[in-house]
Amino acid sequence: MFKYKIAIWCLCGVLIQVPVLAQVNIPVEVVKSGPVDRMRFFNGVIEAVNQSTISAQTSGQITSVHFDVDDYVKKNDVILRLNDKEQKSRLNKAQSSVKEAQVNLDQAEKEYSRVTDIYKKKLVSKSVLDKAKTAYKGAVARLNVMRAGVIEATEQWQYTVIRAPYSGIVVKRFVQEGESVRPGQPLMTGLSLDHLRATVDIPQDLISYLRQKPAMFVYLPGQVPRNIDSKDMTIFPYADEHSHTFRARLQLPAELGDLYPGMTIKIGMVTGKDQQITVPLNAVVVRSEVSGVYIQRDDGTVSFRQIRPGDKTGGRVLVLSGLREGEKVLLDPFAAMGLLKSQQAQ
Repeated sequence: MFKYKIAIWCLCGVLIQVPVLAQVNIPVEVVKSGPVDRMRFFNGVIEAVNQSTISAQTSGQITSVHFDVDDYVKKNDVILRLNDKEQKSRLNKAQSSVKEAQVNLDQAEKEYSRVTDIYKKKLVSKSVLDKAKTAYKGAVARLNVMRAGVIEATEQWQYTVIRAPYSGIVVKRFVQEGESVRPGQPLMTGLSLDHLRATVDIPQDLISYLRQKPAMFVYLPGQVPRNIDSKDMTIFPYADEHSHTFRARLQLPAELGDLYPGMTIKIGMVTGKDQQITVPLNAVVVRSEVSGVYIQRDDGTVSFRQIRPGDKTGGRVLVLSGLREGEKVLLDPFAAMGLLKSQQAQ
């Protein structure tokens, strides 16, 4: 409750002071310190979990290229085709060899069966039976070899059609249509934006604490900043010999938006607890790049106090300087500003 007087002119022309009782109900919070996470921030780099370069697995001339850099490719889409005449010819030859081997096997099986019957009648010697049996087994082995040749020739023929191993974006193309390629030659590089991760280098003095309490988060800037806790984190078991830092890798949830491989991002780590002052985020106002809060003095008047804000977390902001414990902060800055103007107009 605040009391002040206003001046009005009465009908007789005399200036009189009329006391006015202004009752303002603005929520107030008493400033006090509490346990606050001690934070350390590091620069991390976004990486794609699925990133690979597709290479040729057979030789041939490229007949068509279906995608280029920055194109989106679905899983199993055909991205390249090679001339398959040579591979198709080998497959046909292998299939013919299988048919021939099958005929020879049928003949060897019949001969082995015939000699077995004669041997039971004791009309041929054991060596003749063994010879027929060996011929039959050799025919079976040759058929298996020919069938393996068909499998190999089929794979070589299928290698002339190059498909995407997963959905993603083409980032590099190494060949052109009409170019001849050989096995092992790079064709295209692609990556998937569906699954991303962040890598960060941690100083060696913090690695023991991190191994005991493996908790880190990714800070996403924007109109509404937010922290994302990583539930899947891998800490490398060795330090870099030049920087003496340990690398940590954090898996990120899908569909974060506006994150791409190669970008830098802030990664936070809790390193302990400190007793510090915090105030609600909605109580802080910014005037010409100056942050401050409205406080209520002991006499009930209102004043604007400049503060130095720190990190924001959980709807509150850390106050590094400008406030003392026991002071009262008004939680509705717009109403407090109107009240301050009324005070100054008296």
